Amino acid sequence: MTDRRQRQKEQRLQKREEERKAATRREFRRRIVIAIAVGIGLAAILVLINLGPSDQQLAPGYAGFRGQPTACGAEQPPEWSPQVFSAPEDQGTLPATATIATSCGSIVIDLNEDAPETVNSFVFLGREGFYDGLVINRIIDDFAMYGGDPNADGTGTPGYVLTDEPPGENFDYTEGVVAMSNSGGGTAGSHFFIVIGPDARVLTNTFSVLGTVAEGQDTIDAIVAIPRSPASGSNERSRPSETIYIESVTFSD
Repeated sequence: MTDRRQRQKEQRLQKREEERKAATRREFRRRIVIAIAVGIGLAAILVLINLGPSDQQLAPGYAGFRGQPTACGAEQPPEWSPQVFSAPEDQGTLPATATIATSCGSIVIDLNEDAPETVNSFVFLGREGFYDGLVINRIIDDFAMYGGDPNADGTGTPGYVLTDEPPGENFDYTEGVVAMSNSGGGTAGSHFFIVIGPDARVLTNTFSVLGTVAEGQDTIDAIVAIPRSPASGSNERSRPSETIYIESVTFSD
């Protein structure tokens, strides 16, 4: 083989080697691009899941109330933001009154100084905005109306339960009394009720008293007048067909 042919052969081999290396680099870059694209796609999916409709993160009962017209011609407030606490923080000197602003007006409550842990928890949750956007989920004629449950079905909690602070043995749950709902001893949390009629006198003294309504009977009357439908799994017509929201809870001395 002449030197010229040898050089031509070597040049061909070198060219093929360079082409092979170039092809290898192209394939490597292609795989990198695909891997990056897949990573970006997965990240986008996770972001969409996390930023998707918040109703997916909320209890079905509460989501159902969000789908109804708002009561008393009010505007629908922002939906409740899920919050969970391990325990209420100490609020120091407790305020004397609480104002619950609802879709139908405000209710002012004189807080019960004889139930400091119950009141402290309510003040803590109110100041944290826990109640903002929750609903009045149950109204029973001549008995009571219930609100403040994130599940809107009587099962929700703020993440903790309260120590019971029951009133005296001869206490009557008369109209205007505000107390914490429970399903047995040591189960109260954020769900409360306001007595609206004489039938609540049958209650035993196992419900910690939060306070007493001082102002807002017109608001209570408007809420009680809201049409109702049967509660889920029950013939009790206690579920408001228009949604009464708790817009805020504020406090004063």
